[in-house]
Amino acid sequence: MREPHVASAAPTSKILELFDSDFISDPHPTLAKLREESPAHLVATPNGLKTWLVTRYEDAKALLTDPRVSKDMRVGYGLVPQNFADPEKQAHFQAQRGTRKQFATELSTTMLDSDPPDHTRLRKLVAKAFTMRQVEALRPRITELVTELLDAIEDRDEVDLMDALSFPVPFTVICWLLGVPPEDRDKFRRWSNLLTSGQGSEEALDASQDMVGYLRALIADKRENPADDMLTALIEATDEGEKLDEIELISMAFLLLVAGHETTVNLLNTGTLALLTNPDQRALLAADAGLWDSAIDEFLRIDAPLANATWRFTLEPIRLGDVLIPKGEFITISLSAAGRDPKRYTDPDRVDITRKNSGHLAFGHGIHHCIGAPLARLEGRIVLGELFRRFPRLSLATPKDELSWRPSFNLRGLASLPVRLR
Repeated sequence: MREPHVASAAPTSKILELFDSDFISDPHPTLAKLREESPAHLVATPNGLKTWLVTRYEDAKALLTDPRVSKDMRVGYGLVPQNFADPEKQAHFQAQRGTRKQFATELSTTMLDSDPPDHTRLRKLVAKAFTMRQVEALRPRITELVTELLDAIEDRDEVDLMDALSFPVPFTVICWLLGVPPEDRDKFRRWSNLLTSGQGSEEALDASQDMVGYLRALIADKRENPADDMLTALIEATDEGEKLDEIELISMAFLLLVAGHETTVNLLNTGTLALLTNPDQRALLAADAGLWDSAIDEFLRIDAPLANATWRFTLEPIRLGDVLIPKGEFITISLSAAGRDPKRYTDPDRVDITRKNSGHLAFGHGIHHCIGAPLARLEGRIVLGELFRRFPRLSLATPKDELSWRPSFNLRGLASLPVRLR
C-alpha cells in the first residue's frame, strides 16, 4: 500500500500538499490516515488556495447544516486573496483581480452558492421545474437510449465504456431536460471538463465565458420558442410573483447541466468498476435484481462521485476536537473520507450491496441536498442493470491499478473505462 505523504506535525502547523497523481489515483489510504490523526487538516488545493479538509462522518454531516458555515460565494470570493497557500498564485490572482474574474459571475449565482433566504427562494423556483413526475416520465426514454447504445456495441469485443455508455446517457438526458441540441454536446463536454478541473487555468476562464454566451443565447431562444423542457419551465416558474432573473437563469442552467451529468458519469463508471472487481457482489445482483437500489447507494458511499463538497467558509471560529478553524477560512468537506469512516461503517473499505441504512452523504445533507438525486439513482439503476444483464461476461480490459482518473479537486471519476464485453 502506498504510504501517504502526510506531515507528522500537528495538523495546524503545516499546509499539506496532497493532490498529486498518486492521490488522484487512490486517495483512500491518505484520507484514512488523515481521518485517524485529526478531524481537520489544512491543505492546499491544486489552484493554490488553503482550505480545512474535514474527514470524519459525524463532523461532515454536522457541518453540512451548520449555520456558522456559509456558501454565499458573493462574500466568499472576497476571502480568496487572504486564503492563498502559494504566494505566487496569490500575487497572480491580485494582478488579475478587477480585470478578469476567475469564474464568470453569471455561473456563480446558484442555489448551490447561496444561503437562506436567497437559497430558499431559488430552490423553490427550481423545484417547480424539476419534479418527481418529470424524472419518472424519463424512465422509458432512458431505457430506450440505453438499449440503443448497448445495441451499438453488441458485436464488439472491447470498448471504452466512458465513451460508449457512461457519458452519453446522463449527458443526453440533461440535454433533453434543458433542450440543448445534440450538435452542441462536444463543446459542452470540453467546457464542463475544464470548469470542473479545479485548476483555474486560462482555458477554464475562457470556457466559463463561452458557457455564459451560449446559455444566454439558449435562454433567449426559449423565451421566443417555449418548449416542453426544464429550461422553459425555469423561465416560466413563479412563486408569489417571484421569478428567476437573467443571471439566475444562466447560472441555474449551468448548474443543472454540469451537476446533472458529471457526477452521474462518475457513478456509472465507479459502480461498474466496483462490480467488476467484486464478483461476489455481482453474483448477488445476478440472483436478485431487487438489490439494485441498495447497490447504487453502496457505490455512492464507497466512491462518492463528488469527492469533496463544494466551497464553504466559516462565519465564526469553529472547533472540531483539538482543531480550531478561524473565522473567514474555507472548509472542504471530504465526502470520500466520510463515506469510509470506520466509526460510521463496519468494514468500510468493503463493497457490500446488502449494507443497511448506509446514510451516506454523497448527495449532501440538509438544505443543499442534491435536487437531482432521484434522477441520478434512476439512471444508475437502468444503465448498470441493463449493462450487466446484456453482458454477463463483462470484464476489465486494463488492470485496475493502471486505470486513469480525472485530475479534479472536487470530482472522483475515471478518465476512461476499457472493458471486454465477452
